[in-house]
Amino acid sequence: MVRVIEYKLRLNSEGKPFLSLILQGGIEIVRSANGNIYATAKKASLATTFDEATCKSLIGSEMPGTIQREECDPYQYTVEDTGEVLMLSHRYVYVEQEQPVKQDFIKIHQNSGNGVKEMA
Repeated sequence: MVRVIEYKLRLNSEGKPFLSLILQGGIEIVRSANGNIYATAKKASLATTFDEATCKSLIGSEMPGTIQREECDPYQYTVEDTGEVLMLSHRYVYVEQEQPVKQDFIKIHQNSGNGVKEMA
């Protein structure tokens, strides 16, 4: 499950504004490069067609799925807290949970010979 934690105003490639939900996955315990253990959670952005009131009302709601790492073309990323510029070649994306396929059972009929169909 992922949780909606906030929303942000973004611009599309044509410069038009849209709102994006910020999703967060479950807690993960990881080990840093220097051996320290810490807790973290992956985040991803999901574009919407919602208005601000709808986005605001969705904060705190959960959706089935996960946040997964996806490789992409290299890009520069600036860490907000430190100003450090990193070169990254991955991003995190929302992957919806596969829903079980529901099967409709079709009633099988046979011809009774008198024009009326009967259950087989």
